Amino acid sequence: MTSASALLSGQTPLAVRMRPVSLDEVAGQKHLLRAGSPIVALADPAATSPGAVSIILWGPPGTGKTTLAQAIARSSGRRFVELSAITAGVKDVREVMQEAITQRDLYGQTTILFLDEIHRFTKAQQDALLPGVENGWVLL
Repeated sequence: MTSASALLSGQTPLAVRMRPVSLDEVAGQKHLLRAGSPIVALADPAATSPGAVSIILWGPPGTGKTTLAQAIARSSGRRFVELSAITAGVKDVREVMQEAITQRDLYGQTTILFLDEIHRFTKAQQDALLPGVENGWVLL
């Protein structure tokens, strides 16, 4: 069964099936999603990469941080990768960075790395992440 058919068949949780796919579908957070806001600019597919910046989304569970990041990636045509700082190791971070470089060089596609629980990253994980963010291999 394909992921699309699994999504529509009810095997995927309702919250995932109902998740907004664009910023226009997001309910609430209007102060963040007004015309010209940094998040709207980041999601603009016509925006150029040099203007793109990394952001930190903060809030309690269930407030839409992952949804916003996914909508930004979809709307802007960027690749979305999600890691959890709790379960990801240095090897995982390095793999994401290498794949981001490959995607950029071969296809001109920027990668958005959504790092859940980033405050739990160890020094070694931070050291593996830093070059990718500083060099623009990923948007965090």
